[in-house]
Amino acid sequence: MTPDELSTLRSSTLFNSLPDGISQKIVGNEPPRNYAKGQTIFSQGEVADHFYVILSGWVKIYRLHSSGDEIILHIFKSGDSFAEAAMFSGYRYPAMAEAIENTRMLSINCNHFKKLLGENPEIAMSMLASTSVHLKGLVLEIEQMKGRNSLQRLAFFLIDLCPMDATKAVVELPYEKYLVASRLGIQPESLSRLLKKMQGYGVHCNKNKITISDVVALRDLAIED
Repeated sequence: MTPDELSTLRSSTLFNSLPDGISQKIVGNEPPRNYAKGQTIFSQGEVADHFYVILSGWVKIYRLHSSGDEIILHIFKSGDSFAEAAMFSGYRYPAMAEAIENTRMLSINCNHFKKLLGENPEIAMSMLASTSVHLKGLVLEIEQMKGRNSLQRLAFFLIDLCPMDATKAVVELPYEKYLVASRLGIQPESLSRLLKKMQGYGVHCNKNKITISDVVALRDLAIED
């Protein structure tokens, strides 16, 4: 791993409270793997023999509706871990995972991890912390879906891309617009209309580049009652 990748690993919720020695035991000698954009990581129903830590890139977790449409359950970013719960819930992946950008990840063998879990109680506490972060994120998404309109949800999404304490920013959409729309619970054509409407709040879109002239005004929109 590169120094930046080691820093990402150590900052992840699963690893940030563990001593380096235990982290190294968990990771073992298996090097990170590269996944091309669009590459399947695992399929629904497969035996859950590994979970993953993203070092760079983005991964979507989704299921297929009987109509063939994708139902996107979550999108994970650099520093996130995912699929840990599958170790303890039937030993099969309950959904599909796909890299939505070129992505580099560590894969952790589940049997190896469970053995270390029995030997090192502090790993269990890190697992609980990681699960709690996932749960809080899902609760926040549900709250925004139920309690905010589509324009406010887009404002929240854009604010999350901005550097902390920024008053203005230029950011890139992290993945394709249809995935942004799905994450916000809207249709892709609705996203285009909302981005145009955002111009009235100092937000201008040029392909995937978003220029935000007033982050404070955008934040006020997001939390407006």
